[in-house]
Amino acid sequence: MSTNIDGSNSTSTGETRAEEGVSRRNLIKLTGAGAAVIGLSGAAGLAGADQAFAAPAASRKDLEPGDTSNGADNFYTSDRVTVRKISFKNQYEMKVVGNLFVPNNLDRRTTNPALVVGHPMGAVKEQSANLYATKMAEQGYVTLSFDLSFWGESAGKPRNAVSPDIYAEDFSAAVDYLRSQPFVDKERVGAIGICGSGSFVLSAAKIDPRIKAIATVSMYDMGAANRDGLRKSVTLEQRKAMIAQAAGQRDVEFAGGKVQYTGGTPEELTAESSAVDREFYDFYRTARGYHPNTTTHPTLATNTKFMNFHPFSDLELVSPRPLLFIAGDRAHSREFSEEAYRLATGPKELFWVPGAGHVDLYDRVGLIPFDKLTDFFRTKL
Repeated sequence: MSTNIDGSNSTSTGETRAEEGVSRRNLIKLTGAGAAVIGLSGAAGLAGADQAFAAPAASRKDLEPGDTSNGADNFYTSDRVTVRKISFKNQYEMKVVGNLFVPNNLDRRTTNPALVVGHPMGAVKEQSANLYATKMAEQGYVTLSFDLSFWGESAGKPRNAVSPDIYAEDFSAAVDYLRSQPFVDKERVGAIGICGSGSFVLSAAKIDPRIKAIATVSMYDMGAANRDGLRKSVTLEQRKAMIAQAAGQRDVEFAGGKVQYTGGTPEELTAESSAVDREFYDFYRTARGYHPNTTTHPTLATNTKFMNFHPFSDLELVSPRPLLFIAGDRAHSREFSEEAYRLATGPKELFWVPGAGHVDLYDRVGLIPFDKLTDFFRTKL
């Protein structure tokens, strides 16, 4: 652990990354909707200009078990926490569906701190977000996980549409809900954003001072990922080609044609599949993390909305509220946490998890630093 000149801390690690050895061709495919997918086509993401996907299958049988090392436990439940299905409206009158997690020993005669938890891009609340919400509820927090609009059980058409402004609004709507609960302290509401939701919660927090402390885990800047790819691998010409492809698909759909999808976690692996493809596949396409409520594939015509998404601009608006950026030191996405940390002002910390990749922090309980998250919110919220 090293101390920075601003008094905050970051761990010191080596530079081994899962992204090493990934070809330029695959990096281009990676730019899409998603962190949940950027498996180079893996993250709910944007495909190359020559790619489009038909509507993917919504279910799979005979799933492979996946790699459950380091305590992978995406579907963890706790007998110390009561879970209740809830719903609420965002400011656009869209129904957002979530889960409310309340510690069984919560003192409802007083008010208590609460946390909103956002799932990876292209995922649903049952993937990673419920796990984090459950674990933090065990630490005494009222927590709320939810499906982003257009995904999972939440409203919005077409399904799997990309709308980063509405995604950010969903976080604020979740805060609306928590602040309405008599056992929640309105001045002690924080948030955790996993993968793409890390960028959505930062976008929300810039204009919602009610979010008092923010932690991101394995963050993807969905704007930069789509505009530039990993390590600035996408050229202006390639970006324009992807925009043209999406614009052409709008004409198709306006004329009554079928919705097309792009990027996302591959349905199958091949000899050419990249290391990042395999990383996402092992979570989303196996029993380890698969859920029937998502395909991970965003719509082709809307995916370019991310091109206009700049969550790291004006991060000084968040100050003096504290920020914690958590990432694996081997994560292919670590550049986004590094950049957000560089740009943030006020209290901030960049925390590296030794030996962890991007998707490892979705569900590997043996690697996820829940103690760090608990300490952060206990002292900052």
